[in-house]
Amino acid sequence: MLLRHIQPHPQLRQYIDKMWTFESDGRAPQEDMKLIVPNGSPKLTIPYRNGVSGSNKDGFRLIKESSIIFIGMCDVPTVVDLENDAPHGNIGVEFSPLGAYRLFRLRHAELKNKIFIIDEILGRSAREIQEIIANTESVDKKIQILQAFLIRLLTHSEQDQILDYCIQQIKNSKGMVNVSDLASKTGYSTKWIYEKFMEKVGLSPKSLSSIIRFSQFYEQWARQPETDFFNRDLRNYFYDQSHFIKDFKRFTGLSPLKFAASENEFGRIFYKD
Repeated sequence: MLLRHIQPHPQLRQYIDKMWTFESDGRAPQEDMKLIVPNGSPKLTIPYRNGVSGSNKDGFRLIKESSIIFIGMCDVPTVVDLENDAPHGNIGVEFSPLGAYRLFRLRHAELKNKIFIIDEILGRSAREIQEIIANTESVDKKIQILQAFLIRLLTHSEQDQILDYCIQQIKNSKGMVNVSDLASKTGYSTKWIYEKFMEKVGLSPKSLSSIIRFSQFYEQWARQPETDFFNRDLRNYFYDQSHFIKDFKRFTGLSPLKFAASENEFGRIFYKD
């Protein structure tokens, strides 16, 4: 498996957390869980060689080669696999929470935990770009066309400064700020903030904060799998150990000990530098 990081276009950098190409000779080993855990980033992928499937508690979807896929904000784990045990190539984009709403002007709560072919949510213009990219041989050229399309989407959107401030507060605090704090700092009610998040993020502020806290542990393990999840100071992020285990099961489907004993090289590779 080979992951290549791509530097987004300057106009897109503040809206994209990661951009990459992923290639493999075939399916991951059978014992690999092939598990993608929530990380607070809606995603767009293009399997330019060999189709892919995704399944979570909300359903299963098989996506054919050369489709552009949009995956809404997730708060449950997803198992992915290849359509065929054959060489595979994929372009991936992970949007920041404050970037997705600028590019995809939809009610994001309706996209939560779901997988779409992009024309299902954006219509004709997205279908045309999908066809152009499918008929382009060069992977680098595909990426160039995709970024130009995203920049066009960006030009038709407006910044929501209050939402951006709230998201940044959650990220800066590593998920430790609560909604009442956000209400106090912005002067808006907790209900107003909740509705704003459901409209433009797809998750409540509380759920996004939980994912950000969980990520403090998961990312360290992904880079250093010998790391014991419990070696870090849980008191900084959770009420107690049971609180941590509850959130961990929510986002991975397993307890920390069972997860650490399992194989998930496919999921880990997307956290490597």
